[in-house]
Formats: sequence, structure tokens, C-alpha cells
Amino acid sequence: MDDFSTRTYGTSGLDNRPLFGETSARDRIINLAVGGFTSVVVLVTVISSFVFPSLPPRPLNVFFAVCILLACGSTIVLIFWYRQGDLEPKFRKLIYYMLVSIVLLCLCANLYFHDIR
Repeated sequence: MDDFSTRTYGTSGLDNRPLFGETSARDRIINLAVGGFTSVVVLVTVISSFVFPSLPPRPLNVFFAVCILLACGSTIVLIFWYRQGDLEPKFRKLIYYMLVSIVLLCLCANLYFHDIR
């Protein structure tokens, strides 16, 4: 394996710093908390789409769940690219925005599934 301290990355001197800076423990905790909360909300919504109001599930409820899962797919791809270092740090705000949008979409779906008026 290469020794990281000997790489120059096209600069005149040694450069062993990370591509976008180090991730602090606070950032990691925030990422895990937001991602975990969104995952639980999406899981509850998908299960609710099949179970409520009764079995067999309504096709519209299943369609709603599929749309939510498709939105989650694009967010997962962005998170994957961000964690690899392919995206700049400013995309973290976009990822948070997309996660909040997914949670709000799940909230609307659950209100519809449970016939809250």
C-alpha cells in the first residue's frame, strides 16, 4: 500500500490532509440522528401503506409508498457519493433538505393512510 505521507497530489510539497477536511464527532452524530429518524419514519410509512386501513392494501397507498421509496433512492445515492468524497461539503445541506422533504412526504402519507381530517 502507498504511504499517505509521501503523496504530493500535484503540489510542491507533501499533502496528507483529507479532501474536504475532517468530519467532527458532532457532524457524525447529527448525520446518524437525522438519517436514523428518517429511516424509521419511512419504514413506518411503507408498512402503514400495506396494513391500513385494511388488508388487502389500496393501490393508491402502495403507489404513495413507491413514490416515497423512489425519493429515498436518489437521496441514498447522494449520501453514498458524499461519503466517498465525490461531492463538495455544500451538498450536505441539499441532503438534509431532501431528508426533511421525505419526512414531510411521509407525514402527509400517514395522515392520508389513517384518514385524519
